[in-house]
Amino acid sequence: MKTAIIFDCEFLCLEGSQRRFWCAAHDPDPVIAQIGAAKLGLEGDFPLLGTHKAYIRPVDRFGQRYALDPFFTKLTGVTEEDVETKGVELGAALAEIDRFSGGARFWSWGKDELNMIAISCYVAGIQPSIPATRFDNAVKLLIAAGMPIEDLARTPSNKLADYYGVEHPPLHGHDALDDAVSLAYTLQHLMLTGKLRPDVFERL
Repeated sequence: MKTAIIFDCEFLCLEGSQRRFWCAAHDPDPVIAQIGAAKLGLEGDFPLLGTHKAYIRPVDRFGQRYALDPFFTKLTGVTEEDVETKGVELGAALAEIDRFSGGARFWSWGKDELNMIAISCYVAGIQPSIPATRFDNAVKLLIAAGMPIEDLARTPSNKLADYYGVEHPPLHGHDALDDAVSLAYTLQHLMLTGKLRPDVFERL
């Protein structure tokens, strides 16, 4: 079955980091601490075929482990215990999600691959293992489905399913897997209702 990988990642921040573009002297580099992904079928009834979640031990430019700021933990739910007990090195996390993908294209709400691959690999001093050509912006899919531009600009990934009135289990905003699943439910709904053709995933 043809598939698409819908993913999201959570990257380090302090309160106000986004507003400062991570440029304050005390801001951490925006490296990832969590990846979530959902495998969405592009045929039949467009099933959700599986999910993947990983915690990454975030390191600074000198290889020292970043401590998680309380603001980041409150925002994402990712704790020091999660990172210590379940966290893996960045290279291992990327290899895991690549295996999960089975070679399918990755889609995120925006360009999360820049934090997951470009920034995080650069800071960690490792070679990116997944090429940029494997990634694309799911905003294009919503445009193809007719979502108004003004609504796109003000709707985060964790609110997309609610925007379209899609029934779903409770989801925690800013949890990487839950945000990915919210987007996957939305794309599934749009294909089931005929607003989004599955071949658009290959044409964009």
